Amino acid sequence: MKFDRYRLVVYLISLKNKKMYFLTIISLFFIIFINQTFPQEPDSYGVHDHSLSRPYTSVFSTSRSYWHLTGNTLATDRFIRLTADTQSRAGGLWDTIPVSYPDWELQVHFKVHGEGGNFFGDGFAIWYVRDPKLTGPVFGYADHFCGLAIILDTYPNTNDDYTNTYPFISAVINNGSLHYDNNRDGRDITVAGCEAAFRGRDLDTRIAIRYQDNRLIVYTDIEGVNSWAVCFIVDNVHLPTHYYFGFTAATGELSDNHDIISVYTYQLNSNEDREKEDRKNIIPSAPSSTMGNTTNHTPKSSKSSALKIFFIVSLLVIICLIGIGAFYYMKQRRYHSSRLY
Repeated sequence: MKFDRYRLVVYLISLKNKKMYFLTIISLFFIIFINQTFPQEPDSYGVHDHSLSRPYTSVFSTSRSYWHLTGNTLATDRFIRLTADTQSRAGGLWDTIPVSYPDWELQVHFKVHGEGGNFFGDGFAIWYVRDPKLTGPVFGYADHFCGLAIILDTYPNTNDDYTNTYPFISAVINNGSLHYDNNRDGRDITVAGCEAAFRGRDLDTRIAIRYQDNRLIVYTDIEGVNSWAVCFIVDNVHLPTHYYFGFTAATGELSDNHDIISVYTYQLNSNEDREKEDRKNIIPSAPSSTMGNTTNHTPKSSKSSALKIFFIVSLLVIICLIGIGAFYYMKQRRYHSSRLY
């Protein structure tokens, strides 16, 4: 949200209507408040071909469909359900156009919920892979995949791991040679992860995956405060272009509803060398030193963001009160001046 502050100030000074002046002052600080609270990335722009929002025209359109449904996926005008809360279901949602730019950010609004109180599963996965629309045992997708998986796991399949609390978000980067062991929740090949209580929330739950300059950052917003918290950061991650975004989920003996509500993709600015580089044949890789380790980065508390909003609102109220006082002071001064003549 950009505006010319200089022209706006000149316009304010030229206003003769004091009520309009007051309202414009309020609007100005409201705009500043919005910009400070919900900043937009200056180095990115949205990509329609890789985005998805209600009522999902790009899914239902027959003439120009950017997305493809697989398995038991159900599309409505409110959500796209990868699996219903039923046993032995699997589904997928795949973008049909490959990503041609090297740096990107994917923001996903999702909801995982169901009737299960203590037992539910298994979660879903977000993919950036070479081969779309495949099916298999890894949250509904193929094992020995080539690319990136961000896995939102809701149930631990092993009882000997007490280091992580579920739900758990993890990253797996595979060059096609690694096996994802479901019995161990993929711990042997996990690059990084964090705990995130995203299941069964009445609030909006979102995840953002940012890949830029060989750095992978995953953010979460599960508190409904429109503020991103860092889940984990991994450097020296190498991913090629012309891979595909996708979403899959699967249920076994345990089940849940796994819903995708919206997907927004942004192309990020890349340096000149990176733009010129032929990245199609890059082999996906991550630092071997972190392979097999899950770094527990519990999402940062949103209290700091709430405190920031509180101070901004308080400042806005104070400025408004000063504006009101100045307005009535000028009015009284003009009244007394007129009486002298």
